[in-house]
Amino acid sequence: MQPLPSPSAAQPPTGSAPSAPSIYVEQGTASWYGLPFHGRRAANGEIFDMNTLVAAHRTLPFGSILRVTNLNNGRQIEVRVIDRGPFVGDRVLDLARAAAIGLDMIGTGTAPVRIEMLSGPSPSVGNFTVQVGAFTDRTNAERLRERLLARYQPIFIQDFDAPNGHFYRVRGRPSSKSRRRATPCRGIAEYRRIPNICSTA
Repeated sequence: MQPLPSPSAAQPPTGSAPSAPSIYVEQGTASWYGLPFHGRRAANGEIFDMNTLVAAHRTLPFGSILRVTNLNNGRQIEVRVIDRGPFVGDRVLDLARAAAIGLDMIGTGTAPVRIEMLSGPSPSVGNFTVQVGAFTDRTNAERLRERLLARYQPIFIQDFDAPNGHFYRVRGRPSSKSRRRATPCRGIAEYRRIPNICSTA
């Protein structure tokens, strides 16, 4: 197990960043994560290093650069999205430990934040999947997949290690024909009576 760095060693650049146009803006609660996920593979395939400026978001495209502002103290930092989450309550962002140090939220564990997407694929265009459900029991995921296959294809199951357990995520990707209609995510969302939230794959 690698020793935790001291706050002085891991302190990333912070302060008031110059204003820049943002593609996407969101406000909510951020949390942070480190051990035991340090050294494990993130959702985008790279190894998660808690001492780097990276983060997890539920839907924003991998590689997106986000400016995160701690609304309690005004501190700002830029992070890159490499993982999916958080899947706890109403939290909107999970920051690596180094980013949490930069925002001065290690002690509190969570903080209200503003997220501004500075660069990356637009979350409103591109090649999308929609998450229809997430289960701890693969049998339940398979059952939902079979129901959806009657109306939507392709539907697939993705294994995912989240901070609060292992999940089987049921996801749908539009075919080339349904992309031209621009309705696949809306259709699946209406089927499940959930908001039409798509994520770039």
